[in-house]
Amino acid sequence: MAKATLEDTILALCAARGAEKTICPTDAAKAFALARGEEDPLAWRAWLQHVRTAAVGLARHGRLVIYRKGKPADPEDFRGVYRLGLPRHD
Repeated sequence: MAKATLEDTILALCAARGAEKTICPTDAAKAFALARGEEDPLAWRAWLQHVRTAAVGLARHGRLVIYRKGKPADPEDFRGVYRLGLPRHD
């Protein structure tokens, strides 16, 4: 069985939370590091920038929404603390 990609991990975590909730990027980084068997408790930190890059790519394709202060953010131009969630079909 192939290992899950970072994108797969992000989408799976978002799906598990449901369309009305979001995840923190650190949750994705930690889950991905753990899935890769990285045992250092701080190994996830190396994946944070990769999570951001993957999230931007997923958002560009409409598969993910990047939230800033509870509102959808432009994936090309956001700064600071953000969260990730599935697109909502209200």
